[in-house]
Amino acid sequence: MPFHLANHRQSAYPLQPRTSHCLRKNPVDTQFARNQMVSQQVRAWNVLDVRVLAIFEALPRDQFVPARYRKLAFADTQVSLPHAQMMMTPKMEGRLLQALDPHPEESVLEIGTGSGFLSACLAKMAGEVLSVDIFPDFTTTAGKTLADLGIHTVQLETRDGTKLDGFTQRFDVIAVTGSLPVYDKMYAERLNIGGRLFVIVGESPVMEALLITRVAEDTWTRESLFETDLPALLNAARPRHFRF
Repeated sequence: MPFHLANHRQSAYPLQPRTSHCLRKNPVDTQFARNQMVSQQVRAWNVLDVRVLAIFEALPRDQFVPARYRKLAFADTQVSLPHAQMMMTPKMEGRLLQALDPHPEESVLEIGTGSGFLSACLAKMAGEVLSVDIFPDFTTTAGKTLADLGIHTVQLETRDGTKLDGFTQRFDVIAVTGSLPVYDKMYAERLNIGGRLFVIVGESPVMEALLITRVAEDTWTRESLFETDLPALLNAARPRHFRF
């Protein structure tokens, strides 16, 4: 079913860079760096889904990274994007994809397009992907990269992903790529029965990555995946802190 929507969001994150692989122009060296990323980072963080690993080995992640940071494309670090945004580390992207487990007949909503790399990964696993971002240059740049790679099953919308008014469709998979200081049930309510939501909830320095599954019309289950720390979605609700 095609997606019909309206129109603005953000994408995720900071932590400090740690190590980096030097990305060379030789395509053999680039593939070596990609394979090292998969074996030493992604697989080592308990990402064992063969579909996820194959996508990471095949997709040119470096083409989604801003040119000035391309040498960090396969590094175990969060790569800077414009607007003070960050790409997730490869291992976190891998855990997200493994937990959501999208299938070819399923529809996906991604809150936060960012570079478009995760959009591409989701498109390789699912049927249709709707990705929204509050920054127009993100959706524009991601669209060009996806088109250059022949990925045509991602629909991009520029809109605020914290406001889902206008959304009438439910989805099988929802990936929220920025944190929520306060859990917001509106995303879980947009799931089909059997649908899965990846979301990170809490405040710095410790937040919790959760997998929410809708098992019935009024029932959801919650699984804690790992702890992390990343910026909140732009315009996300924040808890009230009392001052004495």
